[in-house]
Amino acid sequence: MFKKILVPLDTSQLSEIALSYAEEMAVKMGAEVILLHVRTSADTEGKLEHKEYLDRIKAALKRSKIKVTTAMYGFPERIKEPAEEIVDYADKENIDLIIMATHGRTGIGRWTLGSTANKVVRAAKRPLLLIRAGAGAVGRVRLETILVTLDGSKYAEEALPHAESIASTFKSKVNLLYVVEPIYHFYPYSQGLGYYGVAGIVRVPYNMEEMKPSMDVAEKYMQDINEKLSGKGVHTSYKIRIGSPGEEIIQAEDELRPDLVMMSTHGHSGFGRFDTGSTADKVLHRGTAPLFLVRPQKPTTEPSSQQKTA
Repeated sequence: MFKKILVPLDTSQLSEIALSYAEEMAVKMGAEVILLHVRTSADTEGKLEHKEYLDRIKAALKRSKIKVTTAMYGFPERIKEPAEEIVDYADKENIDLIIMATHGRTGIGRWTLGSTANKVVRAAKRPLLLIRAGAGAVGRVRLETILVTLDGSKYAEEALPHAESIASTFKSKVNLLYVVEPIYHFYPYSQGLGYYGVAGIVRVPYNMEEMKPSMDVAEKYMQDINEKLSGKGVHTSYKIRIGSPGEEIIQAEDELRPDLVMMSTHGHSGFGRFDTGSTADKVLHRGTAPLFLVRPQKPTTEPSSQQKTA
């Protein structure tokens, strides 16, 4: 599935944390790794220094007998942000996967990785694997467990082929997670307090009996997805939780300690479903595991698997 893997580098050790993942995936999937340095107006080093840096990284990676190429993109006089150049290059070269580090300012003349990664997340059409720079140097890459989040929509399901591909290659176990958002009763109230008084709405969550129809639909949906993946030889399990999607995903990550979290970044997927863009943002900034984000390429009006079985 991944034939061309792009690794943006700013010559810092923080940005290089993505290299171990790119190398491992390239070895297992027979992919080409493209090392990209984006030149900006803040660069303090010359073109020759950047080329020597990329060549040094290339030589180290080629010990694994993978195809590695280098590219320098952007020009200081053009004054475009690194994120814009990365996204532009990925589209121009038809990249299958971008792997990059996330947090941290890496010094004068280099990118602010957190800001650059955030902007790439919002603009990239390509799958994106984000490695937490705060995790420190990576030794052997482990992809034994994958946590995949779903919300019942076709958009979110577009992460599944990527999960299947990685799981088949690395013999990973896939843990599927569906978060059912609470439903509420709304009651108006009016209460005199002091001089002004108060009026508003009381929000009372449904009890478990009232939530049962939603839970039954989620159960049927997850059983169907689980069976399809199992039928393809993927070791899977699933869990359904009630709560705020972002909070529940982060809690599941803390409990399961997956090697990879995978989700769609499609934004709001329909009435009654959560805003995955916002959810992905929470997981990106508060989670610790590498985060694989998929942006569906084309909108669809087809009903989701959940809607078909409802």
